Amino acid sequence: MIYLKSESEIDKMRRSAQLVSRTLAEVAKYIEPGVSTLKLDSVAEEFIKRHDARAAFKGYGSPNNPFPATLCISINDEVVHGIPSERTLKEGDIVSIDCGVEKDGYFGDHAYTFMVGECDDETRRLLEVTLMSLYKGIEQAVHGNRIGDISSAIQTHCEDENFGVVRDLVGHGLGKHLHEDPSVPNFGRKGRGQRLRTGLALAIEPMITAGSWRVNTLDDGWTIVTADGSRAAHFEHNVIVREGEAEILSTFDYITEITKKEIIDSRYG
Repeated sequence: MIYLKSESEIDKMRRSAQLVSRTLAEVAKYIEPGVSTLKLDSVAEEFIKRHDARAAFKGYGSPNNPFPATLCISINDEVVHGIPSERTLKEGDIVSIDCGVEKDGYFGDHAYTFMVGECDDETRRLLEVTLMSLYKGIEQAVHGNRIGDISSAIQTHCEDENFGVVRDLVGHGLGKHLHEDPSVPNFGRKGRGQRLRTGLALAIEPMITAGSWRVNTLDDGWTIVTADGSRAAHFEHNVIVREGEAEILSTFDYITEITKKEIIDSRYG
């Protein structure tokens, strides 16, 4: 069922999204060679608790295999859902950090892919194209368009640059639940799918690879990796469908203030 949000609900969602934005920036302070992903997870968990919110990912999923951490931390060929551990970051790695919170009954959920130190040109281009594709998709998240318009914009931009668009994982609606209808694929055709209406809240999240779009799931039941071992990038924003132009509830500005690294022009963040 598609559930449109009232302005008072959007205000609450905006606060949750902004808390995720600040949490990712807090984690960014610690991203450097030698830091463990478990350390990054503990930083996020403590920060969320200090702001009277709940980590949305911890315990999520099947009762037989709930997600065990606050953050999904995915390195290099890991696309999404990587589990924090004693593994440490290395110079030249890329690391996707996905975070969700619940505050006052509403969820925020977005992600950013960080460079650890300096990366090669092709890796930087992967991040730039993925991030730009996110904003290409957001440009289509306006009243009267369809889900396929978002999907097509993302797919076209990435495939024109010869990157792979993961098919097995999609964006989603957001609100009182972490995942709501509709699904938001990163591939599709213009003019197809659910009609977009003002007040619809979406988590748009391109997951893009430097090689094949095919993926596998590791034995932990969570971590998704590229089938060919190529690197992957993941960026995610929370948006509200509006007339004329979508409203982005989340921001990457806090991150760039910490990292001093602009992947693309800051007006998009």
